[in-house]
Amino acid sequence: MSDMPAATPRSFEVILIKPSHYDDDGYVIQWLRASIPSNSLAALYGLALDCAQRKVLGADVDIVITAMDETNTRIVPAEIVERLRTAGGRALVGLVGVQSNQFPRAMDIARPLRAAGIPVCIGGFHVSGCLAMLPGVPDDLREALDLGIALFAGEAEGRLDDVIRAADRGDLHGIHRFLDDLPDLEGAPTPYLPARTLRRTSAMRTSLDAGRGCPFLCSFCTIINVQGRKSRSRSADDVEKIVRANLAQGVHNFFITDDNLARNRNWESIFDRLIAMRESENLKIAIVAQVDTMAHRIKGFITKASRAGVTRVFIGLESINPDSLKSAQKGQNHISEYRTMLQAWHAVGTLTYAGYILGFPGDTPASIARDIGIIQRELPIDILEFFVLTPLPGSEDHKVLAEKGVWMDPDMNKYELEHVVTAHAKMSKDEWQEAYRTAWGIFYTEEHLETVLRRAYACGINIRSLMPVLFWFSSAVPVENLHPLQWGIFRIKRRTDRRSGLPLESPIPFYARYAAEMSRKALALAKRWRMLKAIVRKIEADPNAKAYMDGALTPVAEEDSEHMEIYTQNEAARTAVERERRVAAKPGHQPHAHAGNDNRQTANGHEGNGHDDAHHDHHAHEHEEPRPEASPPA
Repeated sequence: MSDMPAATPRSFEVILIKPSHYDDDGYVIQWLRASIPSNSLAALYGLALDCAQRKVLGADVDIVITAMDETNTRIVPAEIVERLRTAGGRALVGLVGVQSNQFPRAMDIARPLRAAGIPVCIGGFHVSGCLAMLPGVPDDLREALDLGIALFAGEAEGRLDDVIRAADRGDLHGIHRFLDDLPDLEGAPTPYLPARTLRRTSAMRTSLDAGRGCPFLCSFCTIINVQGRKSRSRSADDVEKIVRANLAQGVHNFFITDDNLARNRNWESIFDRLIAMRESENLKIAIVAQVDTMAHRIKGFITKASRAGVTRVFIGLESINPDSLKSAQKGQNHISEYRTMLQAWHAVGTLTYAGYILGFPGDTPASIARDIGIIQRELPIDILEFFVLTPLPGSEDHKVLAEKGVWMDPDMNKYELEHVVTAHAKMSKDEWQEAYRTAWGIFYTEEHLETVLRRAYACGINIRSLMPVLFWFSSAVPVENLHPLQWGIFRIKRRTDRRSGLPLESPIPFYARYAAEMSRKALALAKRWRMLKAIVRKIEADPNAKAYMDGALTPVAEEDSEHMEIYTQNEAARTAVERERRVAAKPGHQPHAHAGNDNRQTANGHEGNGHDDAHHDHHAHEHEEPRPEASPPA
């Protein structure tokens, strides 16, 4: 027997933080309950858990993992410093999934941690996007490197071990770049968050990415330049594993963050597995997914999605103007398919969310208002979300403007798809900003809210379930001046949690204003809730409500192109519809969506690719999370 003493067990802490960002007054945006879970946080937690189980720091080292989402959890750097100092100081603080608008807040969290000598690593779409598309290192990333903060560009599967070991050795620094080496996802550790963390979201919902990558070329997208254009997928076994793990902890609601689930090569096997779980085992599973505008052309996709538990889909509509779609290289969107696609989802009782971008080259306040009116009358969309066309770092749009020396707002906090951050040919900055804010009021009028509910009721959709969703999306901007995806339940605003460089306000005026704001918001929300409840009761009491019909619900016919405004609004629309119908009529023509499982396809002509928005929608493209959030660069 050896006389050597046994090694003294020790612990190493991995603290994963998904930062929030600042409101226009410089206060951290935080809620008692946030609306959307962070997939980046879930992905990194799952990878860290795998590292802990494999004892990557040695058999005598316990890796203790903490996950915190700042949208629902207060982050106080001084408290983290003290906690780690008490525990012995061996740790890694990872700021994960950091979007461009969250980078300033991430730096404010990181500075005091680095001052205390704690290893810090920042990853996410801002770091990855900038390093993927720009020739040098931007000033904000350079500042991070100068502070000794490590930067992680790419995806963390198979690489987190080395980051943890470097932090443990005390030599974590520099750029860890893996943008050209995208990992295989099949069999990789799956995204996971414990129930105690998920309880801080409004619907006790978790997220997972069944796949990454998108074949399209949308110019405003960051996904294709960070996660690539080749589809990489988890297996049905992988998805079943994460779903069962969450069901075991009482979580039944899932957000599949694939930028476009319809282009996941394993979509059918995944759906078949979920269908078996729901129909053979009677398990409760409800899913929100992101798809493209041509998913209805994939044989069996919508039917199986419904049976698999997909109750809501997000679709990157982006525009009803073919010229705007062309300018963004989003040729996969065919306006002649919009009504057919939306009606197909309604036929299986699935709620439709559509992303709509404001600020394409031809847009004006008048044209935006006109187009929203056409959508209200002719497209059966349940929820329409608006976004400002934003040159996100990591997108082709940002790269082009940077190369041309065009002005872009240097404040990354504004790059959340709600603020105007560059110039427009036909609108002033103020006109563009006001057009964004006004768009919500134009679409979500009391009259149109009733129309949406009547359409849903006629399609057999539970309008008592739809009502809270309409309440959420119609209220966020007018009441809180935030996009609904940033909104939450009960705003937490602390006087001392303010952006660096801004003065602290005196307690009395700060809290007096805070109390007044909360009272005003509560009254406005109560009024809107009562209004929606009255509409629901009115519809339910109407004996003819099931027979409701309007232009949006009317079955699609060839002659629609002769009188519906979406097809006749301008010459570009008329030309596009004529061309699309002519191509569709050719013998042997295969609809774009049928090629969705072919990973070799290219986006030339956007033949057979898909991406949804997850859009290629602006939303997911940096609201990875959502936008929803999409995917997890470390």
